[in-house]
Amino acid sequence: MTTQVASSPKAFVTQPSEREVRIERIFNAPRERVWKAMTDPALVAQWWGRGNKVVVERMDVQRGGHWRFVEHSPDGSHGFEGRYREVKPMERIEQTFEWDGTPGHVVVETMTLEDLGDGRTRLVTVSLFHTVEDLQGMVGAGMEQGLNQSYAALDKLLAQPLA
Repeated sequence: MTTQVASSPKAFVTQPSEREVRIERIFNAPRERVWKAMTDPALVAQWWGRGNKVVVERMDVQRGGHWRFVEHSPDGSHGFEGRYREVKPMERIEQTFEWDGTPGHVVVETMTLEDLGDGRTRLVTVSLFHTVEDLQGMVGAGMEQGLNQSYAALDKLLAQPLA
């Protein structure tokens, strides 16, 4: 895994333990805008899929709620889904994440948003994998490149007025 300075346009990715990946990224937008872009299905569909078409089939952002996104890429459709374990508006979401291509390999993601007080927001996501092999598989499948592509699309969305 490569690492970048946290204030760069790329995510700062570290591995704090053998089963965890920590991702930090600063966005040039207030926390309320970043939260809305990450929890409004119409907005998520505009940035989440690395530039590919994304259909948000479900997004019930509350404890116990279900989410499901389908990304349509040149190599086919890819479904992703999970359940919200904790939702603290504007601050934190803990959810499960599972890719249809590897059913049963569930990741627990904890996302926190920090208002930096200057119109910027720090997003930190910690992903806990069930096994070391699951983590290695996700990293090997291009996780870092994909998240940076999605975050670049999120930057563009955040620079525009949100509906």
